[in-house]
Amino acid sequence: MFIDEVVVEVFAGRGGHGMTSFRREKYVEFGGPSGGNGGMGGSIVFVGDEGKVTLTDFRYQKHIKAPNGENGKSKGMHGANALNNYLKVPLGTIIYNYETGLKIGEITHHNQELVVAKGGRGGRGNIAFATKRNTAPKFSENGDRGEQLKIKLDLRVLADVGLLGFPSVGKSTLISVLSNARPKIAAYPFTTLQPNLGMVRYKNHDFVLADLPGIIENASEGHGLGLRFLKHIERCRIFLHMVDLTDENPYEKYQIINEELGKFNKDLLNRKQIIVLNKADAIDESEVKKIVNKFKNKEIYVISAASHLGLNELLDKVIIELDNIPPIVIEDDSHEIYELEEDDNQIDVKYEDKVFYVTGPKVLLHFERTNFASEEGIMRFSKQLKTLGVEDALRKAGVTNGDTVNVYGFEFDFLD
Repeated sequence: MFIDEVVVEVFAGRGGHGMTSFRREKYVEFGGPSGGNGGMGGSIVFVGDEGKVTLTDFRYQKHIKAPNGENGKSKGMHGANALNNYLKVPLGTIIYNYETGLKIGEITHHNQELVVAKGGRGGRGNIAFATKRNTAPKFSENGDRGEQLKIKLDLRVLADVGLLGFPSVGKSTLISVLSNARPKIAAYPFTTLQPNLGMVRYKNHDFVLADLPGIIENASEGHGLGLRFLKHIERCRIFLHMVDLTDENPYEKYQIINEELGKFNKDLLNRKQIIVLNKADAIDESEVKKIVNKFKNKEIYVISAASHLGLNELLDKVIIELDNIPPIVIEDDSHEIYELEEDDNQIDVKYEDKVFYVTGPKVLLHFERTNFASEEGIMRFSKQLKTLGVEDALRKAGVTNGDTVNVYGFEFDFLD
């Protein structure tokens, strides 16, 4: 099954917790701290794979997770960093933040990597906090949470040349003859239910040819296979518009396809289009000339994909045009690049049921790093809140001596 849109949730791994420990060796007096740091959490990384043409792998994979970093150990040993979770996607995959609609990035090259969710930093062990003033710290840090978000994967097929035309005009036959693709071929509509990509090698030139599902009248309004596949033609540099010479009215079918292109995206009508009249071996040469005359001096190539008639002349024209037409770059102004690391110092204070509730990104970060099992760790957290400006924010909110303050479930009395 061809899948070109999926929504998944990604969970990068949490960093390992730092260790609080002290040297206990015999004959080592005042051994000092020896707790190591936690390892980095694994990240979620998408990798371009030119061998993939669909997002089927993600159809039943709605929650993607990376492993957590290893906790720090005693004797100054640090925890191991977690392995990243690498996921292969087809070239042309665009990743969006599902909640905001912002564009995270796009995969356009083989083996290109895109970090979608970054793993959490490992917490520092107590050996990292040793100073001349505090030679034996009794606290360590917890690891940071990895990034978590809901994303949408949108596949847009990347091809140099796209085949246009009604169902059963011979597009699948042509791509099977010219390239290494082996599509299903039969004499009934919609044999092709998914885009087929093939690599064409001709006279020391390589290009990607896409056999797109047949477009029919009113496809732009959802008829037939509808808009689902029209989006895959947007990045083709050249269109080979295939017309069946054995059809009752070939020129009318040609006009219908162009009308649907214009309804979907008017810019596509300005794209280089080569008209290919197929199945020339199935009708008389005099009939072929009558049909050619109806196209009125348009650029036309008469071929037979089945018997290989006229294919060399067509390929000569294609490689000449590709040498002169640059790759298509689609600018999507409705999306912006999503910044994964935001420096947000906002502090929110809400008074409810005689309790002051404090929240904020930086406050949450330090809260989650704090090991509340350690008294020194709690004291350090209190100093961090003051440095962040929490005390000033509470005063502006009207806090007085003895009032209860709640920071993500941790409650204490405010002392003026």
